[in-house]
Amino acid sequence: MSTYVYGIIRASYSSLPQDLDGIGDPPRLVRVLPQGELAAIVSEAPEELRPKRRDLLAHQRVLDAAGADGVVLPMRFGSASPDDDTVTTVLAERAEHFLERLRALEGTAEYNLKANHNEEAVLHLVMADNDEIRSQAEANREAGGGSQEQKVRLGEMVAAAVQAREATDAELLQQALAPTAEAVSVGPQSTGWLANLSFLVDRGSAEQFLAAVDGLRQEHPHLELRVHGPLPPYSFVDTPSSEQAEGGTAEAFGAAAAEPTNG
Repeated sequence: MSTYVYGIIRASYSSLPQDLDGIGDPPRLVRVLPQGELAAIVSEAPEELRPKRRDLLAHQRVLDAAGADGVVLPMRFGSASPDDDTVTTVLAERAEHFLERLRALEGTAEYNLKANHNEEAVLHLVMADNDEIRSQAEANREAGGGSQEQKVRLGEMVAAAVQAREATDAELLQQALAPTAEAVSVGPQSTGWLANLSFLVDRGSAEQFLAAVDGLRQEHPHLELRVHGPLPPYSFVDTPSSEQAEGGTAEAFGAAAAEPTNG
């Protein structure tokens, strides 16, 4: 049976709870697989592994437990190897890199921020800020709603202005919050979000970061901000240079491309 990998820790780490259940139905028992100064948090992998909510939550629950009192390099959901020997081989071959990342991420946590527009509020802003849109809207009203061509033109103008505002607000969020974080990672865009940002935050500065988010909510009420954290540092396991030179950490264990579950 193949070996499922949740994350990487130092071999000297001793705070992982015993009898911790992992993925699978029934849940597989989580264990620690040591190799030199490092160890992998693993369990047996189910024969068929799909990103079901139960298993996604189990994966994150193991990582939350592992990161409660120390640093863990989290693997993406679906990271599996043919057997234990393959896992320990990867740990040995990339020991220097993994130890460097453990040192770099000590005392930090990831906070993921997703942002969206309050539709009504942003339309008011767009109308207030754009003379051309206001003029077209007024012309349409005076014409009893306007012709089909006028309505289409107004709609296109508003859509373009909203899209431009999305880009502006995404940049605003990154610039405003970056000073409160150690690093920022721009995540993949998904339908409905104008920004998907992950921040590596020193645990001692978490209140400062969250206060900055609250300040942005108050200052820009047209923005709907959703924060998840503290999380294991999913977005900061690999530096860009190491990804280019050696491939991503998760890919070393055959990880599926899946974002962490955010609750």
